[in-house]
Amino acid sequence: MLRGGTFWSMVERRADLTPDAPMIIDDGDRVMTFAQYREAAERAAAGLAERGVGPGTPVSWQLPTWPSTLVLQAALARLGAVQNPIIPVYREREVGFCLCQTGARLFLVPSVWRGFDFQAMARTLAADIDGLEVVVCDVDLPAADVAAPADVAPPDDPEAIRWVYYTSGTTSDPKGARHCDTSAMASGIAMVERQQFTPDDRFGLAFPFAHIGGVCNLSASLSSGCTLVIAEAFDPAATTALFARHGVTVVGGGPAFFMAFLAEQRKQPGEPILPELRLCSGGGAPMPASQHYEVRAEMGGRGCGHAWGMTEAPIIAQNAPDDADEKLAETEGRPLAGAEIKVVGFDGSPAGVGVEGELWIRGPMVCRGYTDEALTAACFDDGWFHTGDVGFLDADGYVTLTGRVKDIIIRKGENISATEIEDLLHAHPKVADVGVIGLPDEERGERVCAVVEPAPGVEAMTLDEVRDYFRSSGVMAQKIPEQLEMVDSLPRNATGKVLKHELRDLFAD
Repeated sequence: MLRGGTFWSMVERRADLTPDAPMIIDDGDRVMTFAQYREAAERAAAGLAERGVGPGTPVSWQLPTWPSTLVLQAALARLGAVQNPIIPVYREREVGFCLCQTGARLFLVPSVWRGFDFQAMARTLAADIDGLEVVVCDVDLPAADVAAPADVAPPDDPEAIRWVYYTSGTTSDPKGARHCDTSAMASGIAMVERQQFTPDDRFGLAFPFAHIGGVCNLSASLSSGCTLVIAEAFDPAATTALFARHGVTVVGGGPAFFMAFLAEQRKQPGEPILPELRLCSGGGAPMPASQHYEVRAEMGGRGCGHAWGMTEAPIIAQNAPDDADEKLAETEGRPLAGAEIKVVGFDGSPAGVGVEGELWIRGPMVCRGYTDEALTAACFDDGWFHTGDVGFLDADGYVTLTGRVKDIIIRKGENISATEIEDLLHAHPKVADVGVIGLPDEERGERVCAVVEPAPGVEAMTLDEVRDYFRSSGVMAQKIPEQLEMVDSLPRNATGKVLKHELRDLFAD
């Protein structure tokens, strides 16, 4: 197990230690070894250096989960650039905000992917951003023949800010979490120990590598020497077949992915779809307790090793395969190595064992603040990060989440701001007022529900109208409400605040 140093030093040490071991297998069954990964990253770094990328250069990228995307992460780390991965579902509104706030000088995108013209969007945005160059990468990255940019020394400070990941959070604009190599890698390295990864593991991943979980799992591979089996996009049947072909032992993702795999398993009961499976490892959304037992009984292995994390701290707590079933099913696990969790009561005093409160965290995996210093000041207190999540610690130190202080909706692992959706709907002429809530959903974790009070004298909105309106606003599809409810008036308290708990109780079913 490797740990410590910069991201690039991890790449070099792993390539020296197990050069011929497979690191990446893609859905075309192509294999890249650890040595080949380092070599490809050095060539890409040289090509990017020719475009002016060097230490501290802000670079944004919005690419699918291709092997070259993982190479790009290492190439930018080799140069000491400040990289801003943007998940592919972001659209003009969110992408433009990220590019402007980070001051990106280079923006790497595919031409057209899954029916969307990323190149057109990028060039439209770049027309209004001085000094931004768009580079179209359809699988291949800019590269040079030389082995490495000889005039750029590898970075040696693991605490320098080199990663900016955005989360929608609770505000209308995305929030940029600033990570150094230490914080970006710490969760993945600690996960190796907690979930007992070895070089023989094959880790199946089918989510966007631009997500904070991407660098976390990439770090787990570099630390343990395990193989990453990656899918460009998740398709239940095709992804299952890919994982089965290559003997995947651990499936990464979250509850929505595990439900999809269970559905595939139920098509052939009694015959394991993933014969080598030992664990489903994930987080990003609430997991029903029944899911662990269903996965264990029907798919085999140890069931689900659930975790708790966020863009600001990829994984802060996680279960181990040898935890008791009730812990695996009902908790998010214990703090990872170096992590601390404390529960602060709603009156500001420390909460005891089993008592709910806001969860505060600190540790090497916690980001070093936000791109907006005002947010940093509001969310950090003497090194402790206020997560906004509500939960409790049991007598054994396992954390259980019970709700949120912040008004966010977690849909398939992505934080969706109810405030942003409400702001958009308030601008619609048919809307007098609106409350946006997250409702439990077996497939998504939570679904977005808009409860609308119609403007006087107008015809009620339809869900199709809402969808068309959001698409025309240029926001990502995940923010489009999946449920619309019309009410004569929204429930309010004495100060006029909408009582969302009443809306949740009314429309949850």
